Amino acid sequence: MRIVTATAVALALVGAAAPATTAHQPATDGIWRTDGYGTVLSIRNGTLQEYQTTAVSCIAGDTARRTGPGTYTTPGRTVLTVRTLGDRDHASVRLAGDVGERNLRRITELPDACTPAAPGDPLATFDVFWQTFEENYPFFAAKGIDWHAVRDRYRPTVHEGTTPDELFAVFSKMVEPLHDAHVAVWDVDGDKDGFPDRFFGQPRPGTVMPGGTLDAEVKKFVVERDLKDARNLQDFGAGRITYADLPGGQGYLRISGFGGYAGDKAPYTAELAELDKALDTVLSKERTRHLKGLVIDLRINGGGSDAMGLHIAGRLTDTPYLAYSKRARNDPTDPTRHTRPQPLYVTPGQGPRYTGPVAVLTGGSTVSAGETFTQALMDRPGRTVRIGQPTQGVFSDVMVRKLPNGMSVWLPNEELLTRSGRTFDGAGIPPHLTEPVFTTEEFDQNKDSAFDRAVKVLRD
Repeated sequence: MRIVTATAVALALVGAAAPATTAHQPATDGIWRTDGYGTVLSIRNGTLQEYQTTAVSCIAGDTARRTGPGTYTTPGRTVLTVRTLGDRDHASVRLAGDVGERNLRRITELPDACTPAAPGDPLATFDVFWQTFEENYPFFAAKGIDWHAVRDRYRPTVHEGTTPDELFAVFSKMVEPLHDAHVAVWDVDGDKDGFPDRFFGQPRPGTVMPGGTLDAEVKKFVVERDLKDARNLQDFGAGRITYADLPGGQGYLRISGFGGYAGDKAPYTAELAELDKALDTVLSKERTRHLKGLVIDLRINGGGSDAMGLHIAGRLTDTPYLAYSKRARNDPTDPTRHTRPQPLYVTPGQGPRYTGPVAVLTGGSTVSAGETFTQALMDRPGRTVRIGQPTQGVFSDVMVRKLPNGMSVWLPNEELLTRSGRTFDGAGIPPHLTEPVFTTEEFDQNKDSAFDRAVKVLRD
């Protein structure tokens, strides 16, 4: 996602059992619990409210207002679609720009913990923080972390007088050994500018998270070094997509993110429209007829919408195929249990499509949706080769969870499975051909070994 939003959403009033549906009351009105995700939704009177729940807490999330039949829009312009599934007790919710959907089961009333205000003292906040990871994080065993031992070590250090700075430091130390780029602790400052006053997050050791400065530096290097003799150099989507025709007849497509194409807080439909404008130009009928190979550069890619990745993949095939299957933890006490995997497919897109050989450039700064897009190309019909370094190793949507004292935490709770059931969380997707990616030595020597290898592979 990405840094994706949570399933966040909203409402205000809740009742007991849902009354019978009338002509004026949608069938989706009522109270619903998600399969996995630790979420309860209350839908009534045109408003949807998310409640973030654990065994020890229930915290109200954001609100969304009905903007169409079965659709609700948050203040941040995220659109959610809720629909029933055959009977009045089962439904699903889908977030625009996400892939797959989350199953809902009707319940008669809100959990008891949702009624009183959650205590915001340091110890209660600690318990919600620990419990949120305990019930949702899928990778403790794979990372060799005893989360119960972590609680036993740090809970005695928290007391009534623990300051916000001290508690933030405790939380940061607790999650630091995870080395998970989809885990973060943050606290918005008091002046309400929206930027965290305190933030802790970190990538896999030996890698660098992508950002605006790094992206600009690398893009300048690539344009001046790799594309100096290229033709038809163009930027699209607010500069996040770059295309050029290479001298040998190959194409070069650089994607630095799957979103941000249409400005801040643009709805998904506007983002998708900008993406289609780019694809219609890049993969024109004339170009796809003569293109001898395509380099797709994802080495600096901060993620975004998984659905946009599948959309692009649909312009690179004439044959539908499985991209990956998605599942989430759904048993708070058993980390080995998950939701039923949802198969997600690449379907051929409308308009001209390129089906020839592709070289995908990846590295440790290929993150989140950049990785799900890479995974979606693994079983692409036709020749597809990965070159560079392993991706970052974070594939799940990000759960954004509020804490009782006003802090927030990000964490993953999903896995993306290959056809054989494999996942790449932690280690990342490995390349077929290993080359250095934007190292100091490469910059100093004006080298781009991964790009040069890609051109050579496509030429052979």
